[in-house]
Amino acid sequence: MDKIEIRDLEIFANHGVFPEETALGQKFVVSAVMYTETRPAGLTDDLSASINYGEVSHMITDFLQKNTYKLLEAAVENLAETLLLSLPLLKKITLRIEKPWAPVGLPLKTVAVEITRGWHTAYIAFGSNMGDKKKYLDNAIQGLRDMKEIVVEKVSGYLVTEPYGDVEQDDFLNGALRVRTLLSPEELLDRLHVLEQAADRKRIIHWGPRTLDLDILFYDNEIIDTVELHVPHIDMENRDFVLKPMVEIAPYLRHPVLNLTMEQLLKKLEGKTLAV
Repeated sequence: MDKIEIRDLEIFANHGVFPEETALGQKFVVSAVMYTETRPAGLTDDLSASINYGEVSHMITDFLQKNTYKLLEAAVENLAETLLLSLPLLKKITLRIEKPWAPVGLPLKTVAVEITRGWHTAYIAFGSNMGDKKKYLDNAIQGLRDMKEIVVEKVSGYLVTEPYGDVEQDDFLNGALRVRTLLSPEELLDRLHVLEQAADRKRIIHWGPRTLDLDILFYDNEIIDTVELHVPHIDMENRDFVLKPMVEIAPYLRHPVLNLTMEQLLKKLEGKTLAV
């Protein structure tokens, strides 16, 4: 990916743990590496096809002068989020804030915090088989749309499916969607749990009836195996109510472990079903 860099932008601002730092202020030095596609601008010589580093420099200055943080970590985190949300062409950013002559009682040149943040692509499966199923799903999708760190890019149609497992219950409405998000996998999972709780989801019976079920299927090409989170989602290759919506919105997305596309996984599962 291409890069546009801003190096050593000097800003006088009021950030720090000590009262005199926030009252009197001091110099900060900011550097940014912005990841984007510069080819359209390179071919057209059109500034609107690229990120205007002059405007970004003013955005950084205004943000750091209008806000006050105790920690550099908070300043750089919030600034990165603001830039990613404000600049449509910005895909990822490495941001560094230096604090020259920080008051630590020792001779030092500078201290700094540097982070890299960017947009990620995640696929989420959704389902409901209690009450007004469609309303629960509609509300959940709108809830995702209302989160500033999430952009819902594509939603499958709702599919009526028989329940999975041995528990007798009503049919499900199932589907899948693709989002672009600034959240980490764990943060995204927490947001999904909040939406489930808002729908009064009860986790009583495994594979039992539920008002709302939201699962992370994929997060970029990451493979995550923790107590709380398994990505890609376990056993999705054996669940047609997951694969069919995924084929609708991302037929050529490749499973990072099984190395098969969604379309190939569905055909393989349907072949097993016919054989039985």
